[in-house]
Amino acid sequence: MASKPARMVLRRRTLAPKPHPNHPLEDDGVYCEECGSGDFPAKLLLCDKCDQGYHLFCLRPILVSVPKGSWFCPACSKHQIKLNSFPLVQTKIVDFFRIQRSSDSTQKLSQDYRKKRKRAGSLVISKKKRRLLPFNPSEDPARRLEQMASLATALTATGTEFSNELTYMPGMAPRSANCAALEQGGMQVLSKEDTEALKLCKSMMERGEWPPLMVVFDPHEGFTVEADRFIKDLTIITEYVGDVDYLKNRENDDGDSMMTLLSAANPSKRLVICPDKHSNIARFINGINNHTPDGKKKQNLKCVRFDVNGECRVLLIANRDIPKGERLYYDYNGYEHEYPTEHFV
Repeated sequence: MASKPARMVLRRRTLAPKPHPNHPLEDDGVYCEECGSGDFPAKLLLCDKCDQGYHLFCLRPILVSVPKGSWFCPACSKHQIKLNSFPLVQTKIVDFFRIQRSSDSTQKLSQDYRKKRKRAGSLVISKKKRRLLPFNPSEDPARRLEQMASLATALTATGTEFSNELTYMPGMAPRSANCAALEQGGMQVLSKEDTEALKLCKSMMERGEWPPLMVVFDPHEGFTVEADRFIKDLTIITEYVGDVDYLKNRENDDGDSMMTLLSAANPSKRLVICPDKHSNIARFINGINNHTPDGKKKQNLKCVRFDVNGECRVLLIANRDIPKGERLYYDYNGYEHEYPTEHFV
């Protein structure tokens, strides 16, 4: 079965809900201070101090939806975003990410995997199968600490707890609901070799061998992720993780990063990943504007759902070689085109 792109739940990063009840937007001369247009009144947001309007998609970074509570425009906001960088202290970083001390078992797993790949590469096979590659961490331990600190800074700023696995919280979908056999049309099974590569990525991160990625803050895009060294095509970048819940419980959710986990034929059994409370670096990887040729050229990752030992998992994988310093992007839509990206940078 061919690789099946992850289907994205319709996220509301650029779609505003109905105008705020305290600020009805009839034809009353309200215009966007950025573009000068009064079009798309349902997407105009009024400052609670000066009453000037701004399109959600004209703000930088773009707003997901009308914020809860008071909102102040850039001119009225008395404080710019000031990120408190996470301390570049090894003990604090180790505690934040719950890094385990290196063990013989994890080292042996890495050595065994490398030997298997070398042995398999020497065989002549009739049909070449492209296998997924584990990420190649930076050799410099100090640089890896900087990479981890950059993610800790982003997670702390967004009030998110680090998790590198899918989480199942009381009151949400139980783990037993995550059954890949329920996928409508079937789901691609992750091969034994690729499962070993994924397992190796997890074990490396547990002992502090981090993927070569740096989280940076851009005033136009918000938090975003860039490669901190050369990344080869088909490298596993990360797994998309967060709290697992039923789609029916999240249909009116204002979250901007929900990801489809299970698209079952029975709508009541469909699952989504919600990374607003627990997540990893996947939350900060941005999407492309797939309405423009330049936007499509930026894509360097693909998002694919797999059956891994009977459970659904979502992986972000390099779909070409990525040079150091290039930012990471993937298509939020896959084949469905139900998520509006026309205003993305």
